[in-house]
Amino acid sequence: MPDEEHELRSLSPDSSDSDSHASFVPAVTMPSDLRTDPDQHALNSRTVRKIDFFVLPWCALLFLFNALDKSNIGNAETAHFTEDIGIAKEDLNVAVGLFYFFFVSLQPIGAGLGRKYGMKRWVPGCMCLWGICTALHVWVRSAWQLYILRIAIATLEAGFYPTTVTYLSLFYTRFEFGKRIAVFYGQAAVAGALGGLISWAVFKAFPGDDVEAASSSSWHSWQVLFILEGCATVITAIISFFWLPNRPKNAWFLSPEERDWAEERIRQDRDGEVLQARGKGSPPPADAEDLESSAEAQEAQGLLSQRTGPVFDAPAPANQVSDQGLTAHDVLSTVLDWKIYYLLACNILSAVPATAFPIFLPIILSPLSTTPALANLLTAPPYICGAITLFAFTAWSDRHRDRTKPILISLTIVLAGFAGTILLPSAPTPDATTTDSDDPPPDDPHALLRYLALNVLLAGTFIASPLTVTWLTNNFPSPGKRALALGINGWGNVAGVIASALFAPTPLNRATGYRAAFAWSAALVAVAFAGFAAFRALLKRENETRARVAAAWSEDEIEAERAAGRGPLRLRGSVAARRVDAALDAVEAAPVPGANRVAGWVREWRVAPRVGDERVTFAYGL
Repeated sequence: MPDEEHELRSLSPDSSDSDSHASFVPAVTMPSDLRTDPDQHALNSRTVRKIDFFVLPWCALLFLFNALDKSNIGNAETAHFTEDIGIAKEDLNVAVGLFYFFFVSLQPIGAGLGRKYGMKRWVPGCMCLWGICTALHVWVRSAWQLYILRIAIATLEAGFYPTTVTYLSLFYTRFEFGKRIAVFYGQAAVAGALGGLISWAVFKAFPGDDVEAASSSSWHSWQVLFILEGCATVITAIISFFWLPNRPKNAWFLSPEERDWAEERIRQDRDGEVLQARGKGSPPPADAEDLESSAEAQEAQGLLSQRTGPVFDAPAPANQVSDQGLTAHDVLSTVLDWKIYYLLACNILSAVPATAFPIFLPIILSPLSTTPALANLLTAPPYICGAITLFAFTAWSDRHRDRTKPILISLTIVLAGFAGTILLPSAPTPDATTTDSDDPPPDDPHALLRYLALNVLLAGTFIASPLTVTWLTNNFPSPGKRALALGINGWGNVAGVIASALFAPTPLNRATGYRAAFAWSAALVAVAFAGFAAFRALLKRENETRARVAAAWSEDEIEAERAAGRGPLRLRGSVAARRVDAALDAVEAAPVPGANRVAGWVREWRVAPRVGDERVTFAYGL
């Protein structure tokens, strides 16, 4: 929060105070740093291996079907979907725009409901319904029917990603998470490749362009595609009700000892998110036995009794490992955190290529193909490149414990790919995005180079969004705030609305091979690069500010902040605090139902104990 950061700086000691700086020792404690017993190390390896086998692949499978059902309308269009149902091609772009409008708008609501009711129940239930809607595309015969189905799927898919990512974060420590989120988010790239391969197989078996073949079957190829993918989604969702545990403690595939450790390792990891600092004139740090008996250690182990005060108190430690639970403090802390909105803006700009290509890449590649099947087959290699580089970058990010630097490098790769696609000449894209097998596409001497540039572009496209999500997951200890932050970050899918406008099948786009759309997308990615670079600098400054403040405190004050968010930070007399109070007074005086209640929540939140990343002793990761 900007006001609090300003006050932190005003409380800092003079920068020339060498003792203050010398007494500050930043460190991050990880479970791997704490494990010295070989038996415990073996227990950890065994536990993580089982989670990797039973939870991660299944969640990745759910996201795969989520991505397929979002993008299969683009594959269907290469097989004359709009032509067969008798609607204009512009109606497809309207449907895509409506999908992303509702999908984006409802992200925080979907994330909140997913957190409230738990991923185990919420996600599979929504999947069953959107799988049915996908299959119902078979009977679409007008534009309004298409709009309703796409809006329904968007509403049901909203909240899927933040809810599932929050769920996965209950099973993995912070610096195990990057590679796992790559496996999970990488399904967007896998879905692009698999969607192309499935479409190629379906369109080969049901060649709608072949009149004799079409007359022997009452099914269009795109109808087979929708019914196949919709039914697969429903079956997978039903199995998920029984397969996924709601928390590590209830995992059916873990032994009792592994269940206990699965939750304990997460608590230890979250305890390592604070600055290790000593105050002025404080005694040396306590030894391990003293730390075990400290209030912080007891809180981490869930030994302190839960308070019965307002809902604004810190959440119970068990909340760190449960897929349910949301407090008013979580809501207010999320809504008032500037970092979430800053990353949201960067995410929107950087995600335009990632949201455009799953739908429009088959159409863009149509000049290189003679059949719809081949156009979809050509989409597979770029997505394979994207999946490989995504895993490589996230593994590097985990190893170096850095999220923003890999993002910056990946956006550089994207810009290099854009340069190739924009500068190389291209043949016009055929109208109706199809070509007759007897009428080959126009000769394009630069087609191979442009295709290689697309592979480079896709190689960097899918990295920024999952690492942004990983940063949010790593830096918000409270699962409630984490889920809501990921929900707000889900507004980044507004990039899909931008993409549907940029890549509309206008005469200009078709005549230039979509060069203008590529140029605008490249400009947006360049702005995102600058935004992420500035965000990295802001994080460094914030950590330095918190370090100076904490170094001026005594050991007892630091411990009070770490254990209960009750350090000697005072905002009430500041200019910024008085402005906030004046604004709350105005809200209370407003003749709006519920205004008094909202103002009261905010006042109570401001004097409540600081929680998670609100604490001065918390260090943001880069």
